[in-house]
Amino acid sequence: ADPISSFLAWCGRAGVELSPKVRLSREGAVAGYGLLAAEELERGEVLFTVPRTALLSQHTSSIGGLLQEAQESLQSQSGWVPLLLALLHEYTASNSWWQPYFSLWQDFSSLDHPMFWPEEERARLLQGTSIPEAVDKDLANIQLEYSSIILPFMESHPDIFDPKVHTLELYKQLVAFVMAYSFQEPLEEEDEDEKGPNPPMMVPVADILNHVANHNANLEYTPQCLQMVSTRPISKGQEIFNTYGQMANWQLLHMYGFAEPYPGNTNDTADVQMVTLRRAALRRAKSEAEQQLVREQWDFLCQLEMVGEEGAFVLGWDEVLTEEELSMTLKVLCMSAEEFQEYKEQDGWEDDSEEEETSTLSNEALSRLKAPCKKLLYDSVLLTLESYRSDLRAEQELLDTKEAFEQLSRREQQALHVRYGQKRILHQLLQLL
Repeated sequence: ADPISSFLAWCGRAGVELSPKVRLSREGAVAGYGLLAAEELERGEVLFTVPRTALLSQHTSSIGGLLQEAQESLQSQSGWVPLLLALLHEYTASNSWWQPYFSLWQDFSSLDHPMFWPEEERARLLQGTSIPEAVDKDLANIQLEYSSIILPFMESHPDIFDPKVHTLELYKQLVAFVMAYSFQEPLEEEDEDEKGPNPPMMVPVADILNHVANHNANLEYTPQCLQMVSTRPISKGQEIFNTYGQMANWQLLHMYGFAEPYPGNTNDTADVQMVTLRRAALRRAKSEAEQQLVREQWDFLCQLEMVGEEGAFVLGWDEVLTEEELSMTLKVLCMSAEEFQEYKEQDGWEDDSEEEETSTLSNEALSRLKAPCKKLLYDSVLLTLESYRSDLRAEQELLDTKEAFEQLSRREQQALHVRYGQKRILHQLLQLL
């Protein structure tokens, strides 16, 4: 049976309302399924409405009561375990009300997150991008959650779960499914500080829309339903894009399995690892005393929680996104021993002028940094570029030569988009400095 037809019939039963001006299709979408304009659309049109009863979450699953009772034992670092257990059950239960929804992803073979790539391929294609390290953490967490929370829960409910069916491999696929397709309702502003983020949920139809930074639709939340609304006029036949948030290409590939070709992703970023600045500062220290000073300055920055062994400074196209951390780190690492001693004694970091606190590290501000700070940041960017396996010029040639680019595998193409965007940002910073 055609998955779209049975899914649309299910939508009718579930109370999901689609505007007659839109259609779901594989044809004409940038990837997988997509939502297309069947007619001209104005700004502010409701494209579809999903009642909250049609959302698949830990509360609406047929085992919702069981998950509620066990909520204390299902706490985890990710906060996803209850939803994942609901999905494990609903995906494999032949009588599940959600089967037509799952038929759009029959075996999850469309999920091509880097967590499914062989380790050698991840290292070869993604070295320097921050993705291999993020995937290693994910895989360790998935293994831990499955063995310490999921398995014990399944063993205590053998009438519902079977570890031979609900395997670690299926669990891993469902984690990727939640990564790529779930939604988290934004918290009210007054709740942001007190509560953790809302748990994820699956939103049928909304999860079919593809993402671009320059999107043309937005999901709006009301107490009764969720609505996708156009944010600008859309021509007949055009694809309708949602936003998954302000995501850099490395985040898109890590969490969703794709990246946006340059220069489409205006939210792209590049990282300079914090420890790289320490390494650059130690390299330029001419004596043991100067090296010792750098180590003391680094320890001081760690105490202030400005830096850490695993942290990174995040650079956008127009400004530094971790401006406070980078400003302070450059300032402290470029102090003489006398200045550093005086700074510590005066609790100097509290006395910095308000103007300095509020100034953003825009590209223009970066070009006005003091010479020692410029040099330290410049050297750190060079060290960062060395961490990739290929250089910008070779990648530029690949992107410019259509035949060569088309001979690459899909994974090679997506990884190239990630590396190229990051290197463009880093090279732009070198020019500014």
